[in-house]
Amino acid sequence: MKAIEDVFVLHNGVNLPKIGLGTWQSKPGDETYEAVRLALKHGYRHIDTAMAYNNEKSVGKAVKASGVPREEIFVTTKLPAEIKTYDGALDAFDKSLSELEMDYVDLFLIHAPWPWNDRATDHSEGNKAAFLAMEKIYNEGKAKAIGVSNFKPKDIAYLMQHCSIVPHVNQIAYFIGLDQSETISFCRENSIVVEAYSPLGIGYLLSNETIREMALKYKVSPAQICIRWCLQKETAPLPKTVHEHRLLENMDVDFEIDRNDMEILDSVKGDPRRWK
Repeated sequence: MKAIEDVFVLHNGVNLPKIGLGTWQSKPGDETYEAVRLALKHGYRHIDTAMAYNNEKSVGKAVKASGVPREEIFVTTKLPAEIKTYDGALDAFDKSLSELEMDYVDLFLIHAPWPWNDRATDHSEGNKAAFLAMEKIYNEGKAKAIGVSNFKPKDIAYLMQHCSIVPHVNQIAYFIGLDQSETISFCRENSIVVEAYSPLGIGYLLSNETIREMALKYKVSPAQICIRWCLQKETAPLPKTVHEHRLLENMDVDFEIDRNDMEILDSVKGDPRRWK
């Protein structure tokens, strides 16, 4: 099976396509619309957006215009990180559905455990309230799965102690050189699928000498090495692009990086100045 057609099975039985199109930093309007349209044309079946990206409307229009049956497309959106109340989460979800022009989404995530302008502060009670609202949305069939993003083990553990549903997904920054082993181990232990956003390290990995040498060895691009590495780490990469040739390149990852080369890639050191 091709990687673009392969899936993870969430712990509720829902299939999540292993490779998705990320739309963070894709401009609303024609840019996002065309990226999503072309992705679906070429075989992508997983599209990731968020209210905070301000491009849900463009994603929804492209999905509708694609000709691909809605039930064959896995659409994710996210609750803004600043919303930490039950009613606020319900209202925001309704707005997202309206923007997307959909009756349901496949995955609804809390975008972060803290507001973006107040990082590393404790919002456990607010996350609990928001996730309880998401459980209601899930139980009503308006989201096929629910989860979190940017959550550390302690953040997820609190939800598990106070809510009924174990999050189906945790979407985190994950790429060569960024150590997320503690979070990934915790998620595996609790049957939570990990999605990897920014698998190309917001682009800077493409000029890394080790990765470039590995790409030459396998006769692929540095981006393909980065995406394949994520897949072999049993995560679901969400590479972002708005260019058709890169959409095609990013899905063409049906090769195997051997164990020794994976270890070499594991030894690459990230640049902390490039990721905060």
